[in-house]
Amino acid sequence: MQNNRYHKQIQLPEIGLSGQEKMTNAKVLVVGAGGLGCPVLQSLVAAGVGHIGIADGDLIEETNLHRQFLFNENDIGKNKAVVAKAVMSKQNPEVNVEVYPIHFTTLNAFEIVSDYHIIVDCTDDNTTRYLINDIALVKNIPMVYAAVHRFEGQLSVFNYDNGPTYRCLFPERKNHFTTNCNDSGVLGVVPNVLGMMQANEVLKIILGIGDVLSGTLLLVNMLNNATQTIHCSVQDAQKTIGMQNGLAVFHQLLNSGIGAVSANDFLAEAAQTNSLIIDIRERYEEPQLDIECIRKVPLAQLEDFLKTIDRNQRIILFCQEGNRSKLTGEYLIQNGFTNVAHLSNGVESLLKINADY
Repeated sequence: MQNNRYHKQIQLPEIGLSGQEKMTNAKVLVVGAGGLGCPVLQSLVAAGVGHIGIADGDLIEETNLHRQFLFNENDIGKNKAVVAKAVMSKQNPEVNVEVYPIHFTTLNAFEIVSDYHIIVDCTDDNTTRYLINDIALVKNIPMVYAAVHRFEGQLSVFNYDNGPTYRCLFPERKNHFTTNCNDSGVLGVVPNVLGMMQANEVLKIILGIGDVLSGTLLLVNMLNNATQTIHCSVQDAQKTIGMQNGLAVFHQLLNSGIGAVSANDFLAEAAQTNSLIIDIRERYEEPQLDIECIRKVPLAQLEDFLKTIDRNQRIILFCQEGNRSKLTGEYLIQNGFTNVAHLSNGVESLLKINADY
């Protein structure tokens, strides 16, 4: 840890060297690398949070650029999480950034959350928010929440120290419709301000300082500078619903599974003609493998590609480090594919056994 980088925050008596060490050891998962996620990620990596995960299956669009400052025009069409990692690694090479360039769903939620200490909800749909809440509830970790609409934003922390859950404040209703930035528009500074405030809550939780926004929803109107707070208490029935839903997702995971193949077994199967081997990395990721039978199908195109594939066909997926291929394989199994495996540790494992790759 380079103390000089963090000197100004280490000077604060509430932080000091011990607080900086807490941040170095912290593991924070950010779900969504868009308008909220970009400022959250930039703030956490600058502060020296040691392990940051990014989960987002979306691709960068030109309409994102007025508020998502991790990206530029050259990134259009690329996965948000992958590009965010590249920028963050330059901003602070000390931080370990883990990428999950796939949508956060019931099929992969527990795999992604793994051993993270805090989940930051930077999404824009209620279905994912309820899922994040329920997984956080089962894992007994806090969920730092924000949402934006036009010139307004709201912020809170759920599942913190046995406090209220997202469901306690917003009970789930059937056919509940919400708008997002694509529907209603947003002033670019609004998600950036709210994202910075989310990052502030994350750091307070890590450090154990200040007043965490648990049991309180903060409402901010950037157009007239008005603020309002709404207090919320634990609703046992809603907390039970969240726990039951989270456990149901966990049991679903236990009943699924994907086979992992070693680097040597992968090369052996690649020499045969009866396996469909798919590189799900983005086309710009290196190194490329000079193996004739490999099909290059980036994640965003995979679902369409597999529409014509026999669901009993032997399929082997691979990515750079094995995370994406494992999560994608689980998804395929849940959707009826019967013979799916992935390359354990990805292309990185091949580099260790064959210098030609």
